[in-house]
Amino acid sequence: MRSIIPIILAGGSGTRLWPLSREEYPKQLLRLTGASTLLQDTVMRLDGLAGSGSDDVSPPIISCNEEHRFLTLEQLQAINHPPHRIVLEPCGRNTAPALTAVALTVRSDNHDPVLLVMPADHVIANLEAFRAAVDDGANLANDGFIVTFGIVPTHPDTGYGYIQTGDTIDRLDTNTQARAIAAFVEKPGKKTARAYVSSGNYLWNSGIFMMRATVWLDAIARYRPDILAACENSVGAGTIDDRFFRIDPEAFESCPSDSIDYAVMEKLTSVTPKEKSTDSAAGIHAAVIPLDAGWSDIGSWQALLDLDGGDRAGNVIQGDVFTHDTANSLVIAGQRLVATVGIQDAIVVETADAVLVANKNHTQDVRRVVDWLKHSGRAESQTHRRVYRPWGDFEQLDGGEGYQVKRLSVKPGAALSLQLHHHRAEHWVVVRGQARVTRGDDVFDLAENESTYIPKETKHRLENPGAEILMVIEVQSGSYLGEDDIVRFEDRYNRTADPKRDTRHDQPDTSRQTREFTNR
Repeated sequence: MRSIIPIILAGGSGTRLWPLSREEYPKQLLRLTGASTLLQDTVMRLDGLAGSGSDDVSPPIISCNEEHRFLTLEQLQAINHPPHRIVLEPCGRNTAPALTAVALTVRSDNHDPVLLVMPADHVIANLEAFRAAVDDGANLANDGFIVTFGIVPTHPDTGYGYIQTGDTIDRLDTNTQARAIAAFVEKPGKKTARAYVSSGNYLWNSGIFMMRATVWLDAIARYRPDILAACENSVGAGTIDDRFFRIDPEAFESCPSDSIDYAVMEKLTSVTPKEKSTDSAAGIHAAVIPLDAGWSDIGSWQALLDLDGGDRAGNVIQGDVFTHDTANSLVIAGQRLVATVGIQDAIVVETADAVLVANKNHTQDVRRVVDWLKHSGRAESQTHRRVYRPWGDFEQLDGGEGYQVKRLSVKPGAALSLQLHHHRAEHWVVVRGQARVTRGDDVFDLAENESTYIPKETKHRLENPGAEILMVIEVQSGSYLGEDDIVRFEDRYNRTADPKRDTRHDQPDTSRQTREFTNR
């Protein structure tokens, strides 16, 4: 029986599907194609892998950013698919370090399973075809191959990298469709893409891989020992916090950034016969398995429009939308009514704090908007107006010079950290549920329509002792309203304040562009 551990890489940066996707709420956490998020769909896709009884498939290991840990765990618990482990990256270093860190944690468990490495934000419509390809890949990976899956192209797309296939890999024990890899090629121009697809010898690069844990570690040791060394240091100094494995930040920040393709796969396919004779990694071979399973990485708004197909006019509509004389367009309304008249080939996406209007043939340029937002110091690249925390969420409703208004929603049994602020006072009004308030040495309950005042420099905490959501309107007032003005004393979610963020400020900050740092 083969042992398989799925590794789900969930480190998205939230740029290509802005404004729905943000740095602190990336694509894999969104519901784009149905009732489940892309992360949830990826995990549930694994359910049938062990159906034949030939594989022992473990619950997945998730690799994600530290800031997404609670949302990630909450989404998996909501579908009753708790992960085996969540490995937390303190900063993004691309897929090769992410996989290396996870493989090291697997090796520390004294196992050498086959790893099924998948991005968390892909769509695969034909699960039967996917599972058959994975079964084929597991046979090869078990024998020492590093396997990737190449998507059978449906059209000449310039947004994907391509894999040039070589000879069929002959095996006596299985009827494999695997091919040797002749080359990895970058995203082509339109003319080249058409030639690739016409030849029948090119596949889209999916970013899905299979290999044994030790095989990957041997390969990364050969081709990128600097990445391996940094990951060994960061994992060796890591800590366990319930289901979370927290990589050491200082060691991981020194790790070079590189992808699985650049770090290992391209080097494996470019090794000459002479090098293979003396190469310590000569026993590692690369293979690609064609995958024709209705795949999309939803890498742009155009991809989402193509995936759905649309109504009779070719439109994909979500939310409170009215269209007239509109064709071949994607229109998403998040908070308000959106009406379109006399447009075609358009992308219109509305959220509480931003609206995107683009031609569908220019959606790859959305990242330019995000770049401008970051350069301008605006929060719309990083957060929505509604910000999620392990205890619930808060949403900014209004703000101006010296004041800010938020709506807090606290889950039953949850509590904010015991904290104080140096520069602001807070007024709390309970509009739903029951609140338990700690203010200095006093602890008291508030019912609906009751309120209290928290002076600055006063320790305080808000808790929900009830069985329903607690909703509180919070009015902040003071000389500085940034979310880095927080000193945390106790926190049931084991969050620690970052001293670099706990700074003192003399000037008021009334901008809505202030980043919402880990708060409360």
